Amino acid sequence: MGFKAASKPPNADSILLKIMQYENNEKQGVPMIKDAVDRILNRPKKYKTEMVSADEAGLARAAALLTSGENVAIPTETVYGLAASAFDETAARRIFEIKGRPGDNPLIVHVSSLSMIWPLVEKMDERVSLLAKHFWPGPLTLVMKKSALISDVISAGLDTVAIRIPAHPATLRLIELCKFPIAAPSANPSGRPSPTTAFHVYEDLNGRIPMIVDGGSCTVGVESTVLSLVGEATILRPGRITEAALSRVIGPVSLAKGVMEEPQKGEKVASPGMAHRHYAPNAKVVLLEGNHAAYLRYIAEHPQEDSYALCFNEDIEGLKIPYLSLGDIKDPEEAERRLFSLLRELDELGAKFVYAHIPDHTGRWLALFNRLQRAAGFEVIRLEREK
Repeated sequence: MGFKAASKPPNADSILLKIMQYENNEKQGVPMIKDAVDRILNRPKKYKTEMVSADEAGLARAAALLTSGENVAIPTETVYGLAASAFDETAARRIFEIKGRPGDNPLIVHVSSLSMIWPLVEKMDERVSLLAKHFWPGPLTLVMKKSALISDVISAGLDTVAIRIPAHPATLRLIELCKFPIAAPSANPSGRPSPTTAFHVYEDLNGRIPMIVDGGSCTVGVESTVLSLVGEATILRPGRITEAALSRVIGPVSLAKGVMEEPQKGEKVASPGMAHRHYAPNAKVVLLEGNHAAYLRYIAEHPQEDSYALCFNEDIEGLKIPYLSLGDIKDPEEAERRLFSLLRELDELGAKFVYAHIPDHTGRWLALFNRLQRAAGFEVIRLEREK
């Protein structure tokens, strides 16, 4: 079955005529009319959202929708994305409307080959080919100075563009079918846990987009590492690809201020997204960093009603409250894959308070720490180690 809009899209001329009937002040009328038309024409439509398989037929239909200016949810190896043509300002602007995304938070552009990047950037950084050889297709986003082809809607008014080649075969095939790059942030309301299954997207965006491409569960489970190549290499968002791995390929890499700590009000940050709340469930989350014994002791000494532990298998023995496990404490990648699904499950369970455990905030644990830190509103308690 195909999709259809629940109501006929408004006609621009009819909207202008109606507004002008009520606007007599010529000086104020022109900008007011333009703003009103923009709001009406760009507001999200109401759809009967359809779920399709990530096969050739489903991808062809998704490509047709994107080509016609619609938005489609797509799978990647990291999280599901809410896609639009990177060359369609109206469709890109609608992403912000659908998500409730702050307008100063840029969109990542997805391409299927290195050759697609050249027209999008002012100059191809020599480090790109080295990084591509080791990490693409994969969960690494590179930030470079943009070309005139990238609109201010995509870049959120910045002079840079964020680009990656995703590893999901369905996404790569979709880009090939579209023959244009695709802009796609996570397919969820802004600030909430990211979706790692098609069903998560359906829960969040049913009725707001025409189609969801079901490509299975995401194999990475957290968003890509974002690395700025404007000047010295700097990580703007940690992910599966670590600082150590990047440094082995291109030399020294630093962490941007704001990755490890909450930006102060009015403070300038390297990436606008650092200043916004992310990944949060409905419950209050407190992040506890330390070993098993210290974690259990803190929970026992600080009881809360309707509380859950978000912990590891090794923490389960000794817990006196309900829990959800991130897996083996020696496997941060498993924890990353499970994280967003478990945060959503905590909402389903009606949790009001969550004790989240993390053993470390460095190296392979940094991506998980970064997501939990933001889910906790930067409330991190570093526990004294106990034997």
